[in-house]
Amino acid sequence: MTFYDLYKKLSVCYPDRLRCEWDNDGIMCSSDLYRESKKILISLDVTSDTVAYAKEKGFDTIISHHPLVFRSQKSLTPMNYTQNKLINLVKGDINVMSFHTRLDAAHGGVNDTLCSILSLSNVTVDTQDSIGRIGYTSIETVDELARTVKACLGAPAVFYSGNKKVNKVYVVGGDGKDLIENAIFEGCDTIVTGRASYNTAIDACDMGINIIEAGHFYTEHPVCRALEKKVKELLPDAQTEIYFSNKISMV
Repeated sequence: MTFYDLYKKLSVCYPDRLRCEWDNDGIMCSSDLYRESKKILISLDVTSDTVAYAKEKGFDTIISHHPLVFRSQKSLTPMNYTQNKLINLVKGDINVMSFHTRLDAAHGGVNDTLCSILSLSNVTVDTQDSIGRIGYTSIETVDELARTVKACLGAPAVFYSGNKKVNKVYVVGGDGKDLIENAIFEGCDTIVTGRASYNTAIDACDMGINIIEAGHFYTEHPVCRALEKKVKELLPDAQTEIYFSNKISMV
């Protein structure tokens, strides 16, 4: 299957209509749209390390969640880190596609995967925003839920605030601070997300909702497994591998 055909098939699973207006995703870099995709690296981020690994191991395709190119580029030189990655990818004949907010919102995407890992039941989509998910847990306290989130995601640390009894949980991987009011509108007592600001965490208590922050990477990386499974369904003979792109450490 060609790179372009694979992209079109994945775009049926993760349709354009789910993309947020501000987002930039899709085909990020390609020197040959019709090159066959045989060896595919799946990564949350297209870091310099991701590119180097793909070149070293002979991958012809990278599929990522976060866009390789987010802001418009006005030139193409090695002096800019994004442009330098683009140059190396073209030289290495490696094609890149990224699915960002489409993968957040899609069935079986980032947030459905997160709900599944946390064993939430009766999961529904946020009625105001297609990205967030709402589900129910049998865990009753926020500290116990925070410990469960940490264990399930393999996160090195989890921050939480609030002391409301837990039952109805709003889930949004990555940076979910802008959806706290949605969670409250939906009647949730707790929001599980990747990252929120200090002020947001403090304000959440006053707004009457618990907040659990498990790290942007750790709440989104699990979707790479779901993405790999989808690629295997579409392209059974392809070689696939998941790259652990996290560069943030804790001491």
